Amino acid sequence: MSFVAEVEVRFRDHDSFGHVNNAVYATYCEQARVRFFEEVLDTPLSDPHIVVAHLELDYRAPIEGVGTVEVEVEAGEPGGKSFPIYYTLSYEGEVVATGETVQVAMDDEGRPTRVPDQWREAIADQP
Repeated sequence: MSFVAEVEVRFRDHDSFGHVNNAVYATYCEQARVRFFEEVLDTPLSDPHIVVAHLELDYRAPIEGVGTVEVEVEAGEPGGKSFPIYYTLSYEGEVVATGETVQVAMDDEGRPTRVPDQWREAIADQP
């Protein structure tokens, strides 16, 4: 089982069509990623040593109404300086979107650096 974060769908997330605006899905992924880094990698995302280099979302169904989105988060195998995170967003039991981000580890000078061993071990230990 992957890490799952529940994210509140707020009224303000909706657009004039009555469903959640497409850009908000990226925010749901971000909120889940923050929790994943804090709870699984034991690293706050306020840490300046992490950047998102790539974001991709595929929309499957609109979210209409308020409630909770479940965001399943699974980190892929780290490369040298980066690793992917995969997302599955579900609302009321239906998959509404899937996505991927690529995170790059940065050194103190803001240059890409090797993914820390602590993160590698935590990713390898994911259920």
